[in-house]
Amino acid sequence: QVQLVESGGGLVQAGGSLRLSCAVSGSMLSIYRMGWYRQAPGQQRELIATITDYGATYYADSLKDRFTISRDNGKNTVYLQIDTLKPEDTAVYYCAAQIFPTYTYPYWGQGTQVTVSS
Repeated sequence: QVQLVESGGGLVQAGGSLRLSCAVSGSMLSIYRMGWYRQAPGQQRELIATITDYGATYYADSLKDRFTISRDNGKNTVYLQIDTLKPEDTAVYYCAAQIFPTYTYPYWGQGTQVTVSS
């Protein structure tokens, strides 16, 4: 079992920045990759970025300019830095864990709300 707890969301003005955190605990040796997703009201969940256990990153093309994923293995935490926030970034942001050997994403956090005012 893996437990994921997101934090760092909130209300921010357009143009501002936020750093979201995802604290990871449990069977971490089973984790291959961590991902950040978001879901806006009435829309499908959207992949933002992923990072492997050895630090390789992937970003969705439309989001790579303002989003940065990173991890601190010593703190068992994955981060998502969001710069130049826009109102359309308003969503619930989730972290998820991809595990060996199935390479599925069975573990998700509860989400953290990001609201960007114009």
